[in-house]
Amino acid sequence: MHLLVHAVARYMALFGGFILMCVVVMTCLSVVGRELNAFGHSVFLKDYLSPIAAVFQSFGPIVGDFELVEAGVALAVTSFLPWCQLNRAHAVVELFTSALPDFANRLLAFIWEILFAIILAVIAWRLIIGTSDKLRFNETTFMLQFPVWWGYAACSVAAVIACLVAIYSVWIQAGELRSSQSMNEGQRS
Repeated sequence: MHLLVHAVARYMALFGGFILMCVVVMTCLSVVGRELNAFGHSVFLKDYLSPIAAVFQSFGPIVGDFELVEAGVALAVTSFLPWCQLNRAHAVVELFTSALPDFANRLLAFIWEILFAIILAVIAWRLIIGTSDKLRFNETTFMLQFPVWWGYAACSVAAVIACLVAIYSVWIQAGELRSSQSMNEGQRS
């Protein structure tokens, strides 16, 4: 079971990284296209090198780039959640907990795993509801006119996987808490 969960979380993170790289490349191409177009409209180029100006003016930003960035980053973030949850890589502030005994820290970690599982379940549930609403009302993006529910559906799948990984993490943390508790009892006797 551990190998399957680990593989799914890892491939989700790799997928999220691929999506994020695509968003970065698309953003760079859009900015370069916008700048080349602006250069093609410069007074000097238009007045003295009009054939070259026409070539530069043919470039431009990618239409709807902000819509693609929005959907891509949302998908990338939700795709990273399973790997982050499995590796306990969320931000942690250990200002007071470092002074607590090992069992208390494990108990706190167990409580946080439960809370993360609940939060991820609520996020997945709301994304599924949002997907249904976007599909029912046939909402589309402004520039590209692609259906908004596609992004919601992709994020819903990633969020459900993150929720399942979080539930698995609760189970793992419960086992670690039990073993820590039995070790503490063995040391006392």
